[in-house]
Amino acid sequence: MSKRFELFPSVNVLGGELKPCGNDPVTGFFRDGFCNTCTEDLGSHTVCVEVSNDFLNYSKEVGNDLSTPIQLARFPGLIQGDRWCLCAGRWLEAYKEGKAPKIFLENTHIDAMKIIPRELLEEFAAQIN
Repeated sequence: MSKRFELFPSVNVLGGELKPCGNDPVTGFFRDGFCNTCTEDLGSHTVCVEVSNDFLNYSKEVGNDLSTPIQLARFPGLIQGDRWCLCAGRWLEAYKEGKAPKIFLENTHIDAMKIIPRELLEEFAAQIN
């Protein structure tokens, strides 16, 4: 029997419909390409980012290696330029260390604003979506 998750409304930080973040590699808590969330998503995988080498190196240094492939999890590892649904708290940590990646606002779930102030989201908004 599979567990059913109660999805939160698919609304982005701009108040519009949440747009997909990425499918190569497939991202999101549900691995559906969207930064959707639910009560079971304790990490709040709600921030759609474009990863940079600077961020990937930082993340690896703090114990969250996103660049090394994991075959059992069908995870190819991320490279610079990939889009990824990042945990809001991890993004905020990276920001405090000067390593935060750019954010795609239309693809970032509104729940990210429970952790990241809107002003920071806007400051780090990618210019092209």
